Order: sequence, then structure tokens, then C-alpha cells
Amino acid sequence: MDAEGQYARRLNPFYAMKLIALPDVHGNISRLDAIARELSGVDLVLLVGDITNGGGAADAARVIQAVRRHNRNILAIPGNWDDAEVSAYFQREGINLDRLQILLDQVVFVGVGGALPGPVSTPNEITEAEFEQVLAETAAELDTTTPIVFVCHQPPAQTLNDQTSAHLHVGSRAVRAFIEAVQPMVCFTGHIHEGVGIDTIGMTRIVNPGPLSSGGYADAEITRWGVEVERRQV
Repeated sequence: MDAEGQYARRLNPFYAMKLIALPDVHGNISRLDAIARELSGVDLVLLVGDITNGGGAADAARVIQAVRRHNRNILAIPGNWDDAEVSAYFQREGINLDRLQILLDQVVFVGVGGALPGPVSTPNEITEAEFEQVLAETAAELDTTTPIVFVCHQPPAQTLNDQTSAHLHVGSRAVRAFIEAVQPMVCFTGHIHEGVGIDTIGMTRIVNPGPLSSGGYADAEITRWGVEVERRQV
């Protein structure tokens, strides 16, 4: 049975959830007004890391307040450019998804923030071993009979979404292994600004629409037939 058939059995026949995913805002809120109608029309806004550009809680709050002008239903993970203050702010605001699983209606949202160490040192880097441990613990606790949406700033290895402009694959092997084992409906990712597109690992669609700071975002709808995803540009 194909992916849509698998998930059709898991969802209420009358169920639908609309999402927008915004990766790599980098503090640039100028694009949000351009998608105000889209933001206000969805059930949930997912912020997929790098909300700031090396800033702290005040910088994150500026972005969150801008999103809340259009939609107050937000879940967020920090990216590698978001420091510990940002994660603490998300926790205080009740929007944190990092290293958590949250059931909303009939869908489980799983999030992991941060990214692997890169050529430039950033505030929120974790190793491959740490990704492996966190994701192994998450997988052990998941009910895989429930539809799962995975939100991970670091893209999985060997996909369209972890490929740099030099054609190097810099994604996480642990993230890929988690996706292969759990098979979430969709994985929203970012981090690699040039790794734009929609790829697949098994039944899972991997989506990096490109950074919102450059106008990229993803629109998705979860229905009885599975998930429909579009990559859009402001």
C-alpha cells in the first residue's frame, strides 16, 4: 500500500489540518505581512529553526509577536543560530517543540532543534551522537499508529535537502535513520539554504522550502488521504 493509503487508515474520514512551515527567518519579519492571509487561514504555524540570526530572547520575541499578529497557534524549534535564551523563551511562551512530542487533535508533532557543527561556529550545535541519542529516545516513546509530523532544523543525510551549493551532502545520518525507522508523514527542515525542494525517504516527504528570510515557506494539509505539501515563494 502506498503512503497515502497507509495514512488514510489512521485519520478520521472528516479530519483535516492546515499548516504553514517557516524555516530560517533569521530575524527578518518583513516577509510575514506578504503572507498574512495564508498565515491567518491555517490551523498551525511551524517555525523550523533559526528564528534569530545569533540573537537572544528579545530577538525571538520580535519574530513570535509578528507571527502572532496573524496566527496565535505556533510551535517552534531553535536552529543552530538560536542561543539558549531563545529555547527558554519558547518554553515560557508554551510554544516549544524541541526534543518533545505534542499531540494536537489527531497528529503527533515531534521536534528537534540545533544542527551539526559546521564551518562557522554557531550558538546551538549538537553532535551526531547527540542526535542519535535524542532520536532513539523519541522513537522508543512514539505511537507510530498515529500520524506524525517531524520538525527538524538539521536535514537528513543524502537528500536533496542537505546538499550544499558545492554538491556536498552535509545532513545527519541519525536524522535519516530516525525517519527510515519511524516514517513520519512529513519532515519539515531547513538550515541548508540552498537545499530547497521536496524529497522522499520511504513514505516520508522531506520539505525544505528555503529560508523565509529569502521568501520561502511551505504550505501543507493533512487529510484522510495523507499529506499534501507545496513549496511557495513570497
